[in-house]
Amino acid sequence: MGNSYAGQLKSARFEEALHNSIEASLRSSSGDPQPIFTQLYLEPDPYPGNMEADIKSKADTALHSEGHELLNGHSSNDLEELEEDDDSDSSSPPLPYLQTPVPDGCCTLDGIISAGFCQAGKDLRLVTIAAEPIEVPPGFELVGAKSPSIPEHILVCAVDRRFLPDENGKNALLGFSGNCVGCGEKGFRYFTEFSNHINLKLSTQPKKQKHLKYYLVKNSQGALCKGPLICWKDSKTRQFSSGASTSKPSSSSSLSSKENGGTSGHSSSPFSLSDSPPTRMAQASSVFFGSQDLGRDCSFLKPLASTPGNKTLPIVPTALRVNGPTNGLGVDVHPSLLSPSQVSLVPQTQGYRTPDLGDSPVCSAMNSGPPKKRHRSWHPSTLVPVPPTAVPVPAIRPIVGSPGSVLAVSSPQPLGVGVIQPQPVAAGETVIIPENLLSSSGVRPVILIGHGTLPYFYGNVANIVVSPLLVGCYKSSQLTEENLETLGLHSSQMLSVEMMILLTLQYLARLASNQIPLREELEQIVLKAMLCCPGNPAISPSQLPWLARLEASVSGGSVQVVVTHNSLGEGISESLRSLGEGPQHQRCLPTYVVVICASKMNGNEFCVLVLGKYQARALAEGMLTTNEFLKEISYELITGKVSVLASHFKSTSLGDNLDKQLVRYQRRRKGQVILPFQGDVTDNIHSQEPASMSPPPETAELLNRVFQIYPAQLTVARSLLSQVCSIADSGTQNLDLGRFCKVDFLVLVPPSHILVHQTAQRIRQSGVLVDLGNEDAYTAHQKSEKYVVRLDADVHTKMEAFMKKVKQNPYTLFVLIHDNSHVDLTSALSGSVCHGELQGLADRVVNCQEVLDAMNLLVLQVSCFPYTLQTHQSRISIHNEIHWPSSDSLQRELPPNELVYFGLRNYSCSLQWGVASPILRCDDAFEKMVHTLLERHPHLHSMVIRSYLLIQQYTEAMMALTSSPSLRDHITPETLAMVEDLINAPSREGSQGRGHMLLVRVPSLQLAMLARERLEDVRDKLGLQLCFAVLLGSPASELNLSRNFINILRAWRGCENEEWVPHTYEDLEGLPCIVILTGKEPLGETFPRSLKYTDLRLIDSSYLTRTALEQEVGLACTYVSVDVVQESKTSTAPRESDGEKTAVSLNDGDELERPQSNGSAATRTSGSLVENGVSSSDLADSFQKPSTSASQPEGLVTSDMSTITEGFKQECDSLGSQLPSNPLKAPNDPPSHYSSSSSSSPSPSSSSTQRPSQSTQCGRASSKSSRVSPRTVILSRPAYNLLSGESGSQLSSFSLLPHADVSWSSPLRPLVTHDLQGAEQSLYYRQWTVARQHHADYEAPPGPHPRRLLLSGPPQVGKTGAYLQFLRILFRMLIRLLEVDVYDDEDDEEEENTDGMTEVMTPANVQWPDIEDIRKMPFDPNPRDSKFRKASPVYSDKMPKLFKEFKKEGENQTQDTRRTKSIRLSRFAAHNAFHHCEQCHQYCEAVPTTQLSECSLHAFTFCSSMLGEEVQLQFFIPKAKEQHFVFSHQGSHLESLRLPLVSAKDPELLKSPIFTPTTGRQEHGLLNLFHAMEGAAHLHILVVKQFEMPHYRKYWPNHILLVLPAMFNNAGVGAARFMIKELSYHNLELERNRLEEQGVKRQDVWPFIVMMDDSCVLWNSYQPADASETSDGGLALANVSLKTVLQHMENTPKISLYAVCGVRKWSSAMARKAPRNPFSRCHLHDFVLLNVDLTQNVQYDLNRYACEEVDFNLRVNSSGLLMCCFNNFSLMKKHIPVGGNKDFVVKPKLVEIENKAPISPSQYVCAPDSEQTLLDAPAQFLLESFLQSCSHRLFPKAVQNKNNPVLSIDSYLNLSPEISVCYINSRPHSTNLNHQGLVFSGLLLYLCDSFVVSGLLKRFRFLKGATLCVICQDRSSLRQTIARLELEDEWQFRLRDEFQTANCSEDRPLYFLTGRHV
Repeated sequence: MGNSYAGQLKSARFEEALHNSIEASLRSSSGDPQPIFTQLYLEPDPYPGNMEADIKSKADTALHSEGHELLNGHSSNDLEELEEDDDSDSSSPPLPYLQTPVPDGCCTLDGIISAGFCQAGKDLRLVTIAAEPIEVPPGFELVGAKSPSIPEHILVCAVDRRFLPDENGKNALLGFSGNCVGCGEKGFRYFTEFSNHINLKLSTQPKKQKHLKYYLVKNSQGALCKGPLICWKDSKTRQFSSGASTSKPSSSSSLSSKENGGTSGHSSSPFSLSDSPPTRMAQASSVFFGSQDLGRDCSFLKPLASTPGNKTLPIVPTALRVNGPTNGLGVDVHPSLLSPSQVSLVPQTQGYRTPDLGDSPVCSAMNSGPPKKRHRSWHPSTLVPVPPTAVPVPAIRPIVGSPGSVLAVSSPQPLGVGVIQPQPVAAGETVIIPENLLSSSGVRPVILIGHGTLPYFYGNVANIVVSPLLVGCYKSSQLTEENLETLGLHSSQMLSVEMMILLTLQYLARLASNQIPLREELEQIVLKAMLCCPGNPAISPSQLPWLARLEASVSGGSVQVVVTHNSLGEGISESLRSLGEGPQHQRCLPTYVVVICASKMNGNEFCVLVLGKYQARALAEGMLTTNEFLKEISYELITGKVSVLASHFKSTSLGDNLDKQLVRYQRRRKGQVILPFQGDVTDNIHSQEPASMSPPPETAELLNRVFQIYPAQLTVARSLLSQVCSIADSGTQNLDLGRFCKVDFLVLVPPSHILVHQTAQRIRQSGVLVDLGNEDAYTAHQKSEKYVVRLDADVHTKMEAFMKKVKQNPYTLFVLIHDNSHVDLTSALSGSVCHGELQGLADRVVNCQEVLDAMNLLVLQVSCFPYTLQTHQSRISIHNEIHWPSSDSLQRELPPNELVYFGLRNYSCSLQWGVASPILRCDDAFEKMVHTLLERHPHLHSMVIRSYLLIQQYTEAMMALTSSPSLRDHITPETLAMVEDLINAPSREGSQGRGHMLLVRVPSLQLAMLARERLEDVRDKLGLQLCFAVLLGSPASELNLSRNFINILRAWRGCENEEWVPHTYEDLEGLPCIVILTGKEPLGETFPRSLKYTDLRLIDSSYLTRTALEQEVGLACTYVSVDVVQESKTSTAPRESDGEKTAVSLNDGDELERPQSNGSAATRTSGSLVENGVSSSDLADSFQKPSTSASQPEGLVTSDMSTITEGFKQECDSLGSQLPSNPLKAPNDPPSHYSSSSSSSPSPSSSSTQRPSQSTQCGRASSKSSRVSPRTVILSRPAYNLLSGESGSQLSSFSLLPHADVSWSSPLRPLVTHDLQGAEQSLYYRQWTVARQHHADYEAPPGPHPRRLLLSGPPQVGKTGAYLQFLRILFRMLIRLLEVDVYDDEDDEEEENTDGMTEVMTPANVQWPDIEDIRKMPFDPNPRDSKFRKASPVYSDKMPKLFKEFKKEGENQTQDTRRTKSIRLSRFAAHNAFHHCEQCHQYCEAVPTTQLSECSLHAFTFCSSMLGEEVQLQFFIPKAKEQHFVFSHQGSHLESLRLPLVSAKDPELLKSPIFTPTTGRQEHGLLNLFHAMEGAAHLHILVVKQFEMPHYRKYWPNHILLVLPAMFNNAGVGAARFMIKELSYHNLELERNRLEEQGVKRQDVWPFIVMMDDSCVLWNSYQPADASETSDGGLALANVSLKTVLQHMENTPKISLYAVCGVRKWSSAMARKAPRNPFSRCHLHDFVLLNVDLTQNVQYDLNRYACEEVDFNLRVNSSGLLMCCFNNFSLMKKHIPVGGNKDFVVKPKLVEIENKAPISPSQYVCAPDSEQTLLDAPAQFLLESFLQSCSHRLFPKAVQNKNNPVLSIDSYLNLSPEISVCYINSRPHSTNLNHQGLVFSGLLLYLCDSFVVSGLLKRFRFLKGATLCVICQDRSSLRQTIARLELEDEWQFRLRDEFQTANCSEDRPLYFLTGRHV
């Protein structure tokens, strides 16, 4: 056949089909990867006429002259060669890949756009556009094209001049790059495409040589006209030259590729240089560099992706010198002048940035510009076929110049020809690669760069690979001081080159035959050497060769040393020569040759030649990125290179023709198929019988879904929440949680349909949409898919809609969840269509400016392999990382049936279990077969070979089990066992027809499709089509399952819906099937519990990064029974039976009891949930809260589940703090309704240690307690070696480079240990890895983004459930922030009998009180508010019959907390300092400190009659509030506070100034009344103690502060109320005087103030409502503003006649029924409208700490003044746990006294002059506390005796709730209780004044033994009082009955005396 177009490939139709295929693949946006190739050199066209014939004849001549030796090998691999090899089956059908339709975009309908115009309709004819200005990009020429349809016209085109020939007709690059001058469209990469666009209307294949005719030039007038012909051919130089080695390379001797056999014109290579003359030579020489670290090791440029649709692949120079000192590949040199920053190759019109070299294994020294015509991508394993004549060519050497010379191209322009020029080369520095190297030796050598200068290579350079794999290890001299310090090294410990050589030799010598060198391993050896031998032993040049050979001698011949003295090239040439000498020498070939050049000039240099077939191939393949090797596989399949392999597998292992055997067997079966579910493979039925057979009905059980949140998920969700809170609390204003009232989210997932369905299903089942209030129960089911978006071409429109929502809803907190965020983290700027997939989309979406800037958007990146997000440039703060809790801590004491997570680490550890059938295995028999095939087919990628072998293994295993038992011996035991289990498991006893899933991982889509087609075909021919399904699991497509299997699944699920089809892998639960999982990498799909085997035998040495390897094994991770792990750990030397028990035995029938759920509740309750038919919606209720219900999943049976509702309902209502330890105990009890075999031994339910595989699982009940075993993983040898690293000799997977998109930042690093997890691991990667240039974080901003979080956890551990729970508790927390705990106490309602009140009942709808009605009402003296529940009741005629239960002093009173209720804040709420919103930020937020000075300080002095002295108060008045005050004319002296007039009628006006006494609550006090006042102007004054003034000023700079005198720093709230009232009365007088001068009557000045606590939060009002809403006559409670309440009260008729007005306190009981009377007279407190004029003579007791309001109210009422409570309004008070007077700690005065015990209230008083411990607390406080706790000792007769109260004159003190008090006012004319007939049990005289006289006391009757207590300021006044009141007449005193408060004398203790009535 030779190199002509052989067989079916000869015709021009094939060429056309191929062109179409390639173009279609480039245009295609579908997910199916289509091949993209690169074709490199353009042949000079022989003759215009019979071009192809000419080429063919020339080629044949060349071939025959050289002989067939080369061509019959398997080495030729080029596209245009495409012939089958000699031993292949020439009658094979055409390749399906090539039969592609015409590419879209071609103008197929003739005449739609006429010739002469482009597709956009723009005129291109020279005659019409000659004078128009045409923009020609740099490097482009205008040329004229001729169209056969309009021969008279020339069409104008712009073409890149590199694709045009020079004046000799040479040097035109193959391919095309052109722009349309009409419409301006740029970047046409194919002439076919371009000719379509400009409508050449050709009937033949478009060729640029045929149709681009003339150069166009400008004439003297500046118009375009026809210029010289384009010289496409130069026949004079077309003679052959077969000289094999001319010493002087010259361009005239180089030949075009087609002349030299037509094969190598498409060789591709990694170095592209500009088109200097020699570029046309026969084979392009190429030197390959691996991707590792080239970004920093070589200053080469990589081609730019100039359009998203095309990826440039580089061009090869004829010869290339890899030279350390000049181009940066050496060890000690700095990057030379070819640095990416200096040379910009293509105009960067689209803003894409230059990708970095590490991106592709090919590092191009320079870029030759736009992309070339692609016919294949380069891969090191691709051979460039060697032409028979090897022509020496000149080497090209970059010009060495200073930066800034030739190459410092400042403006972006293509590099012209002059930049790189050939230079003569010394003979010793060149290496000629033998042309038959690969075919004769079967190996393509890999040269590992060491230290020093590599030679030039030319000749057949496609057959060698140069790799920088180990070069980083030799760069320790480049370590920074900082890194050296971290490693514990000193610069003196650097290793010499000689030591490096010896260490490398030592390392290579100890590598096993199936291992390949790893950079990380050698680095660790180098590091250890540096640490352990600080004084490097010097090795002399003469010792080195001897020591090197000594080191190599231990390798048993696998390592050889070659020592030369001139250059490395010598040694390389010698080694290659010995390699090329043919097979007879191969037996003794070494695996590695270390070439050492001991030159005197340059010192020692060295490199390593890898000649081992396995190692060389593995290293070359390992240099490719996943995308590149998938392209390579694609290329091999499309070009038919695999045909020789395919033909090998057409026969079985026994040598029979496979297809014929299958057909023969099919005929023999006569249409019978094997019956599924029962019996074995011998039971047949006819295939025409209903294929929709379902399993036997009596065993059919329902598979239902249960959603549950597990403790670990809850922990993680809470960690996420607390991290969000800490972002908000950081004070950086990055997140203001206080402003959000809603949560919304969007989940971004990698482009997989199944993953979208899976995530949407989780969202649906979790009920989160309903809980967040985003959807109702009906829509949540349909709309859950809207919340999940795939990162594919449609993502931009969906993201735009989402970002629009984000902008429109500033009060919603949006969470953008980027799930599996490690997938495709390439930069948008380097993004391109790569292997059919769009890249860089995640970067465009997640890192776009809108997302970064939105203040109401959190980005949560979720990943199981977060390493690529944890580089030095990471966008996520290390503090914002949340790591899944480690499982070890949670697996201690678990019941045997608990499920625990079984992950990667467990798989590695399982190798030490020592069980009979390990769960992590390497199929050695398979590896041996692979090895043999790899040697036989060196030109194919190893994954292609592995795939074909794997398909054959499965095929023959199926045949061995059905038709051909003789094949058993030819199948590996692993394969046979898996297939046997697959076929037979469903028919085993107890399996109920359910079987296992077998997962086969085939990364290449084409190979996966081939595998599926083949396995399905064999299955059907063997009659197994009802036994198991074969599915292709591709991210780009939905699951496709035949109808009969769908019916089975529906029957198992009890699903009535005919339309139901499986959407996720979990839906395939229990179905026996083979899933062929394809795609570049697994994307996070969850597999069902029935997955038993994971076949990863295709995952080999191409997967040499941690992420790539671990995510493949991650497919098998899941939750398993804890006893499996524990048993296995304990059984160190198991017997065979133990082995059966502890591991998944391959043929173990019991294995069928593997439950099918990933840790669902159903499994652990042995099916009771499922048997009860619980649907996810019921469970959704029970796990969230009763009101939530997800809509029913299709046809699931539901039943009542109230039993478990209670356990879970708390979780979401209270952030789960009370999660029960065994939440699912309850459902174990109900009997089974649906299962015929009811559960006999319920297994333990979920305990707090349990964790799910995912949040949703399918549960299945089984009659015996289920055991879940880990899945069995079968690996290739390279992967197995890395995963068993801890036990094997190689290092572990976790020491590998973490991800292909990052590189190590330093040549040496500390060792990664397996216990490095979570945060420590993140710190390690952040320190030691950097993002590569194509990584999305490469140009990340310097600091991390504040609103970005990372959740990382192992694969399949349940992260989805955790983040959905996080959303739920985040929403709960925001609602909690918008909610407030208000006191909700049952009021002591008045007795129902309202005798005497009936005549003053007011109609309920009356708005204002009538003064006369109020006067007739009785006053209720008893304080009914629950804040007084520990206060003494006040005696009245209607006392309650019984005392409330009261705890004695000894009991623990801390537990006695008031009841609260959580209430949602309304828009009328008062807020604390943490509230921020747009409306009120001016009202309360701190202005810059410079403006604080604008707050002026004013002193205000007045004389207080009560204090009998002048009082000076200080006001801080902000500038904006000065209008409320009157200042003297000088403006400095504060005169008064302005008061309005009673008659003022402004509807907006609030007349009363509001005073709020506050202490200790500068942050928490509700002092922001902006919303409560609806933004209306009001006067609000904070009354603060002097020492707290700075705090309040800081938090409330815009508030007026009234500062109390320093003497009140320790005083109680009574002092503040007293001062407010005194000040207000004094101010009223001042204002009356001021306004009187203006003619205003004195009584017309507004006399009211509002005194309001700092905890009043909301106000409510009863308003008329629909009768339907309320049962009691149409009043409903609604939130109203404080402004509404105040204005209503201020507008009361005759308001000046009321002394105090107030409102009720809210309680939930009160809210249920409207008040019986809209107004009443009772105690008012917390929020009062106080008439300071009427109450002038009634004062607050300034000494009081508690009950000062009750005391004041009793005095006001007894003074005959009116108090009115507006019962239609109610006040809610917030429970604030800090501040107020609660924080008073009573402690000893002298600190030296170490008294640890708390001081009890009985110690608050002592005998005068006693030795008792004196306390540091105000006397009044001690007295009040003592009386409240110990009054039962003072008044024993009064305890629980409501008929005989204690008489208290002029004051009310709290004597504890069990003692009632009768209050009597001693003032004349006061209104008092009628005490006739009342006998008192005690008398309390507290600081009594002159109105109390002995005559008054003699009116009252006392019980015999009643007690007296007289309290005075000091001992002398105590004596005087007793004498003045003649108390000794009726009371008996003893000396020992005198007491004082336990203060020292300077604290002025209070004294009291007790006595007994005689």
